[in-house]
Amino acid sequence: MARDVLNGKKIVLGVTGCIAAYKSAYLLRELKKRGADVKVVMTPSATEFITPLTLSSLSQNPVVVNLFPPSQSEDTGLTTWHIDLALWADLILIAPATVNTVAKIAHGFADNALTTVVTAARSPVIIAPAADVDMYENQLTKENLQKLESLGFYIIPAEEGELASGLKGKGRFPETDKITDVAEMILSGYKKDLTGKKILITAGPTYEDIDPVRFIGNRSSGKMGFALAKAAYLRGAEVTVISGPSSETAYQEVKRIDVRSADEMKKAVTKELKKNDVLIMAAAVADYKPARKVAKKLKKEQKLSEIKLSVTDDILASIKKEGKTVVGFALETDNELANAKKKLKSKNLDMIVLNSLKDKRSGFEFDTNKVTVIKRSGRAIKLPLQSKFQIANKILNEILNV
Repeated sequence: MARDVLNGKKIVLGVTGCIAAYKSAYLLRELKKRGADVKVVMTPSATEFITPLTLSSLSQNPVVVNLFPPSQSEDTGLTTWHIDLALWADLILIAPATVNTVAKIAHGFADNALTTVVTAARSPVIIAPAADVDMYENQLTKENLQKLESLGFYIIPAEEGELASGLKGKGRFPETDKITDVAEMILSGYKKDLTGKKILITAGPTYEDIDPVRFIGNRSSGKMGFALAKAAYLRGAEVTVISGPSSETAYQEVKRIDVRSADEMKKAVTKELKKNDVLIMAAAVADYKPARKVAKKLKKEQKLSEIKLSVTDDILASIKKEGKTVVGFALETDNELANAKKKLKSKNLDMIVLNSLKDKRSGFEFDTNKVTVIKRSGRAIKLPLQSKFQIANKILNEILNV
């Protein structure tokens, strides 16, 4: 089984004083569940929203709140703990970060335990701000976040949604899975290197209807396509996903277009490709469809003995590249490499990703995958079994080098 990137990593979790502070408990639990060693540093105002004891119990480590002991006559053993903690950390994650803490860090203040640790940081720092809409959209806050990003901090933008004030807008604390995805990405050595790119990704199966209740389909879950969408967005790209029927979800910032059939997917790809720089065809598009869709449900008494099929349009073969980078996927059960290279050439692709159903815990429905990336030159790059999010990032790396 592929090792979780977060397993064994040392993470300082900074918690600041806003209503979203209670969500840090869920984030902490997820980090611990994935094997990270987490030490929490809270601002004094954060303790008004969640207790240090709660986070200490969940982290199984002492929680730091104050820079100095209550009394030097009682405790002088802290020494240069802030330097030690900063050196210990593989990653510093401030979630949630108030606009006050954002402003302090942006201007070099070190007036509490958390901001002091940040000034001593040698590891990457991720900041996930949360605030009411007017506070978050305030020009000073925007400038502070932009400054931090320009200095190398990774900023996870707040999300749109209902806020504690009852208002709706941007400022909502990001979902836990997005924050852990960013942590995994940063700890894997990836960064925002796709800024300015527009990437179109297809995902999931297509369903070709026989009648109103039955269809021809396949086992594709959409996991690989959505992992690519998440990774591309976190690395700075503007992402659109065209998905067949799938229960998978992307982040709210990723544009999603739902389709059902191969014909619908073709129309959507043709329309959207004009607006994008890169097309990644990760969907498992049906090769065949019923020659005729019946308007009413077929009854068992009709004793249907056969379904006449017709060939669906080949989306990759039909598109006009016009300078776009186009990446295909191939799922093979025999002569895998030869068949994938044939598809790469016949469909004029820049790159193709080969899956094999012979590999355990890869392909349909699994959270892990094992693939071979084949470049236009014919060079084949074998990627070992790992999470589909990790595979997605490695595929994106190869796209950058097309």
